[in-house]
Amino acid sequence: MATHAAVATVGIKKPLELIQVPTITPTGDEVRVRVEWTASTPLDMHQNDGGLLVKHPQVLGDGTAGTVIEVGDSVKRLKVGDKVFGFTWREQKEKAHQEFCTAREWLFALLPSGFTMAEAVTLPNNFVTVFHAVTTDLGIETPWPKPENYIPPHHEQAILIWGGSSSVGQFAIQILKYYGYTNILATASKRHHVKLQAFGAKHVFDYSDPHVVSDILNTASQSTAASQPSISLVLDCIGSLEGSIKPIAKTTKGKSKVAILLPVIVRDSSETEAPIYEMDVRKGVDWDEGVDVRGVRTHFYLDNEFFKYHLQPDIMYTMLKDGIVEPNSQKIIEGVTLLERANEAMNALRRKEASGERLVWRVSDTA
Repeated sequence: MATHAAVATVGIKKPLELIQVPTITPTGDEVRVRVEWTASTPLDMHQNDGGLLVKHPQVLGDGTAGTVIEVGDSVKRLKVGDKVFGFTWREQKEKAHQEFCTAREWLFALLPSGFTMAEAVTLPNNFVTVFHAVTTDLGIETPWPKPENYIPPHHEQAILIWGGSSSVGQFAIQILKYYGYTNILATASKRHHVKLQAFGAKHVFDYSDPHVVSDILNTASQSTAASQPSISLVLDCIGSLEGSIKPIAKTTKGKSKVAILLPVIVRDSSETEAPIYEMDVRKGVDWDEGVDVRGVRTHFYLDNEFFKYHLQPDIMYTMLKDGIVEPNSQKIIEGVTLLERANEAMNALRRKEASGERLVWRVSDTA
């Protein structure tokens, strides 16, 4: 069987290594894609530095952009030569940090004209995360196609996006604006405020301000009915016990709903310290009685049959093509070899070098 190079974890906080893995011929509705670009995520670091849900060696990566080079006999939409991008993660053959990946065609969208692979690969995992979190965990309706003149119920309710300049946060603000929500609040460092307001945030707060909680509550109370909690819906895009979850707990009460990206980060990974994670979003936090707190599990989005077949091929493609969402800014990771680029991206994650942008790097050098 033919093989190809893949980037894999080999031990806790150890440098990544290249391993040879089987090159899988697609069957049924699968396609084989030459992976040309990927984007590193905090999950890559959680797995390598914290061993989160990992059995070493494990191939990393879930954001794929590349070219279809082979199709299964049941493929209906894609063809050899198509440029595609997608969120692919379920097993080794689908992983992104390898020269080729083989996955179902409905895990990919066509690359719209006018966009590069480096731009498009900033979308898939976090675009999907937003739709899954707001529908499954926060109960927000996202009809597709969106009806003409659609106005969502409670469109004026305050929705807080903690970590608005993160990749997930940026897509959340743009998607919620598209669906008609007019009272989106966000936190971010000051240099990102203007951008997030352009995306659709009504108010943006500096998360490092010691008065951030009271400022959020005061602002929300001015536009919220007295019978409702000031902040009824929260998407925590950071998942830091001290940095986001505890402050959020002070802004919510009663029947508020909170969706937190997992894992909860008790201690960040650094170049010298190993991380500490927690999966229980209620542990160590003083939540008000009645607050519905959930950990976001994006990998279960396929349980929604409509999203399974349409979220990436149709919705993601159209929203990018039509300018409803724009790609995240990219920090291109350079390196002579695939392994150099992968390890430099991991180091950049530890150093928190990407603020308001994605760490994007070339996988295959074969055009």
